[in-house]
Amino acid sequence: MMKPIRLLPKGSLLLLTALGFLLAGFLPASSSSFAAEAAPTSVVVQLREVDLGFPVEATVEAVRQATVAAQIAGRVLEVRVDAGQRVKQGELLMRLDAREAAGSDASARASLAQASAAYERTKNLHAQKFVSQAALDQAAAAWKAAQGAAAASGAGVSHGTVTAPITGIVAQRHVELGEMAALGRPLVTVFDPKGLRVIASLPQYKLAELKKTGRARIEFPETGTWVDALRVEILPTVDARSHTATARLYLPDNIEGVVPGMSARAHFAVGQAQRLTVPPAAVLRRGEVTAVYVLDDRGGARLRQVRVGEAVSGGQLEVLAGINSGERVSLVPLKTGIDLKTPAAR
Repeated sequence: MMKPIRLLPKGSLLLLTALGFLLAGFLPASSSSFAAEAAPTSVVVQLREVDLGFPVEATVEAVRQATVAAQIAGRVLEVRVDAGQRVKQGELLMRLDAREAAGSDASARASLAQASAAYERTKNLHAQKFVSQAALDQAAAAWKAAQGAAAASGAGVSHGTVTAPITGIVAQRHVELGEMAALGRPLVTVFDPKGLRVIASLPQYKLAELKKTGRARIEFPETGTWVDALRVEILPTVDARSHTATARLYLPDNIEGVVPGMSARAHFAVGQAQRLTVPPAAVLRRGEVTAVYVLDDRGGARLRQVRVGEAVSGGQLEVLAGINSGERVSLVPLKTGIDLKTPAAR
């Protein structure tokens, strides 16, 4: 015997119908939006106007960097910071044992009190014509010398508290807790991460040419990052031994992963030319073989060996041989290679 069919209430049918229309309307739109946001998987190789660069190895440094040195001799009693920590100007970094300085300060203040009393006595005696003007001058000089010594010793006591000279990041802490800090020993180095630049040495035979353009791009080979120098500054003197001049290339703020001491490569613009270029993502490197996947009009792909040169402006690689202008190459060579090995691709 067949079970009776139970009909849904009229309200439920209306709800299901409305839900069906919503799904029918939204799913295609969502799919098209995902397709529109998808990154391109291929590119047409073309001639581009690029800057001809003169590459020079460089080093990143901070424009504002300060090393705090010990202004008194004493043991390190307290350490509040370590490398990589952010600090504000005037913030406490460490404390030194200032007991020796405090003892010197007490002695200097006692000498000041004694010199002050002697000066007052001599001044009274001089007013009564009992001592000469020379004696009064000598007492005044001793009093002023004692004042200077007391002021210096008082400053020495305050030097036991070491504070940050600028707002920034601690680059290095040079002492450990309990160590003896001699007078003049470096304690902490702080740099301002908002102002960075790279330093490069330029041969003197290139100076006239490079000064004309005044433009440069900085490459960070480890990360593949390229940035335009905000300003190029070539110092007016040349080293007598190396016959090179120092160039300062100022970087934009907040470049991720760039810190003082890193290596970089400065590409100074020396002109422009038409060059065939390809994105680095399209290039496959297997040992000594460099290749790209060239796509045809039917969607097929063939691996072709190429010869590439140095990186040019924009991070593109110059193509020296193996590809012609107008050919299309894959930007996802690993995926293209896997697709070729699948039975469906064959």
